[in-house]
Amino acid sequence: MPSTAWVGRAAGFRLPSERILVRLLGIGFALAILWAGAASYYLVFHDEMLARFVSRQSAMQFAYEERLGALQRALDRSALDRQAARGSLESRLAALAERQSLIEARQGQLSGLAGAVNPVETVPPLSAAAEPAPRHLKPFPTPDLRKSADDRAEAAEHGSAARLTRLEQALDRVATAQSRAVVEVARRAGSSAGRFRDLIARTGLSPARFEPQAAGTGGPLVPLTGDAFERALADARRQIEEETHLRRVAAALPFRQPLPGDLAFTSAFGARLDPFTRGYALHTGVDMRAESGAPVRATAAGRVTAADYAGGYGNMVEIDHGRGLVTRYAHLSGYAVSVGQRVEAGNVVGFAGSTGRSTGSHLHYETRIDGEPVDPQRFLQAGAQLVFAD
Repeated sequence: MPSTAWVGRAAGFRLPSERILVRLLGIGFALAILWAGAASYYLVFHDEMLARFVSRQSAMQFAYEERLGALQRALDRSALDRQAARGSLESRLAALAERQSLIEARQGQLSGLAGAVNPVETVPPLSAAAEPAPRHLKPFPTPDLRKSADDRAEAAEHGSAARLTRLEQALDRVATAQSRAVVEVARRAGSSAGRFRDLIARTGLSPARFEPQAAGTGGPLVPLTGDAFERALADARRQIEEETHLRRVAAALPFRQPLPGDLAFTSAFGARLDPFTRGYALHTGVDMRAESGAPVRATAAGRVTAADYAGGYGNMVEIDHGRGLVTRYAHLSGYAVSVGQRVEAGNVVGFAGSTGRSTGSHLHYETRIDGEPVDPQRFLQAGAQLVFAD
């Protein structure tokens, strides 16, 4: 049989050698193995790669949603904060409205006090004090709009808070002024009461003598409660009540002069040489120089108990002023009143003269307490410090 090489030569071409064929077969086999390995790797690890990809996408989505949730929570907190701020402003506004009503009521009380001091600072109206913050904000605005809306809301809230703060300060000033005013009212009333009390004491009388007879009182001690203004107001009212009472007592006392102008005394109260006997005797009043016919006036309000000739007094008018206090006007040339008549301080009761036991035209003036003569100078000197409105 012919050999392969010979056959090839006979056919006109050369066959590859066995070594080359082995190499080609090895390369083909290696490629097949690589392809099979790659295909196997893809088949084996495809699901794992896909799972990793999906996991990464899920993580990214979760992070995004978490950021959105955080933003949503921040927006909710901001809305709650604004709502709380609005609630705080409204609470402050309601408290200020209540406080303003209290201050206005106290101003009325101050105005009703006698001798009230100058009016205190007026209170601005609450309608212009504060405006509520905007209530209709978008719940989830876009970032740019959200910043603009938050800025506007914050500015409005700050503006309202600032106006409320200014109003609170104004009310503080008014309350302070009212407290000073009521203290000043109490001080003035107490000072005036003390002045009247001193004047009454100079006459030898006690203000208690003129106290009304009140029914018995009593009960458990309950201290006065309330703020400083209420306590000061109660004290001011007490001082005013006492001052009013003492003023009425003073008005009922014979503090006025029986004759106009500067008084010229010709004989004092007490022991003196009698102009007729030239011996020592008690002079129960004071003598004042007066022209015949000069009007003689009541030194206090009262009721006429005598208007007649009375021995040594000559023509005499006697006035009962109550509480045991009596004044007498003697040596008159005539009468201007009658018994039982009510007279006021300053009314003309008669006219100066020289009737009775007298050496010349003058006025004999007496003051008596519980029937006993006392020095009229006590009352006249005390009354000289008072200004009377005729």
